[in-house]
Amino acid sequence: MYLALKHLHLTTIVLSFALFTLRGIGMLIDAHWLKRPWLRITPHVVDTVLLASALGLAVILEQYPFVHDWLTAKVLGLIVYIILGSIALKYGPTKPIRAAAWVAALAVFGYIVSVALTHTPRGFLLWWPY
Repeated sequence: MYLALKHLHLTTIVLSFALFTLRGIGMLIDAHWLKRPWLRITPHVVDTVLLASALGLAVILEQYPFVHDWLTAKVLGLIVYIILGSIALKYGPTKPIRAAAWVAALAVFGYIVSVALTHTPRGFLLWWPY
């Protein structure tokens, strides 16, 4: 069960990133295809499956946010990513603000992935000298 859930989680991460990137590019070029129903519904389905698989993995592995610091960092990063993504794709008042929020959201996505890979809240900042 663990391997199937892990592969589902990893697959939905890739799909979520690809869809967010596609939608961000569409926003930047004012693409008419952004209004197609499949592109409005599919990201929500993928992200729901992604979150459900994450919860399933947390239960199976008995690793929980606010108990394990790296999972707490991932959850907080996810909240920031969702806020930035909402500004980028829906609530940003101007295209420059939307573009900046999109780039920032992509950076936060990278941070979340790096935290998952390193199992430390510093993520890719682990290699940053301080």
